[in-house]
Amino acid sequence: MKKISVIVPVYNVEPYVRKCLDSIINQTYKNLEIICIDDGSTDASGKICDEYAKKDLRFQVIHKSNEGNSSALNLGLDIFTGEYVGFVDSDDWIELNYYETLYDEIEKNKADIVCSGYYKETFEKSTVIRNKLSIENGKFNREKILKYTFIRDRYPAFGAYYWNKLFNASFFRAKGNSGYEIRADEELQVGGDVLLFTECALKAKSAIYCELPCYHYFQREDSLFHAKDIEKRKGSLQAYRHVIELLEENKISNEIIIWVKRFYAYHASLLTEIALETNDNKNILLMKNEIRCYITEYIETNKEYPDRIKRINYLLEQEI
Repeated sequence: MKKISVIVPVYNVEPYVRKCLDSIINQTYKNLEIICIDDGSTDASGKICDEYAKKDLRFQVIHKSNEGNSSALNLGLDIFTGEYVGFVDSDDWIELNYYETLYDEIEKNKADIVCSGYYKETFEKSTVIRNKLSIENGKFNREKILKYTFIRDRYPAFGAYYWNKLFNASFFRAKGNSGYEIRADEELQVGGDVLLFTECALKAKSAIYCELPCYHYFQREDSLFHAKDIEKRKGSLQAYRHVIELLEENKISNEIIIWVKRFYAYHASLLTEIALETNDNKNILLMKNEIRCYITEYIETNKEYPDRIKRINYLLEQEI
């Protein structure tokens, strides 16, 4: 059985990290390399990781100064040794058969990527995320990977995430070793997962989808994505801008690119709301202009949701 490298970026998750690590250490698939990157935690998160490393030789813990999630991911990608690579966020957890299930699927189908269904967890409830349309059985090609990734209203369980997937290690190996050396963009504090997965999808020959939900994504209200810091959250716009450029360079169909532009406008609208709340006139103007770049695509892909169109038009109409 081939080795799976599991990369866990860790930062100030003391209340959650034991549940995460327990779910990894107790996997039914045993041939794991578990790499915890402590990104300068100021709580006991790093010490907890060290405790697990003392109990289980499969663990490797690296402590570094705080440089962000992408920096932690990249350090893990620089040192892993497995034939497959998975990622688990340190406040999430996985079913005990998660890696056994994904390994069986990726080996049986000789695919480059396998994606699992997932649960969205909050303090109040657990929800299985279900696709509105079926994803085809068996292997599918690059164009369909991107279709399932970005047409999210129809395929929300696939997503542009790295954490509910298992990857062939060749995506991350050094170029001199028959790999692509894909890395996270360390300049992005938000949106890096979208860009990282897009780069992998563009290099993939095939992927497969496993409908069984095996990953538990914990949505915390204090996460960076929900923060009110506009400058940090502008990373989501940078990420989607880069994704659009990559898709156009690779001649991906306009049907898919339209949806990426829609998400660009959506994230610009979220930043517009924050700017309005804080009377940040400069960013109100900037973000409204960003919305206008792709307002046509936003409306085109939201015809079934008139309330969304009404909301974004309302934001554009706001006077400073």
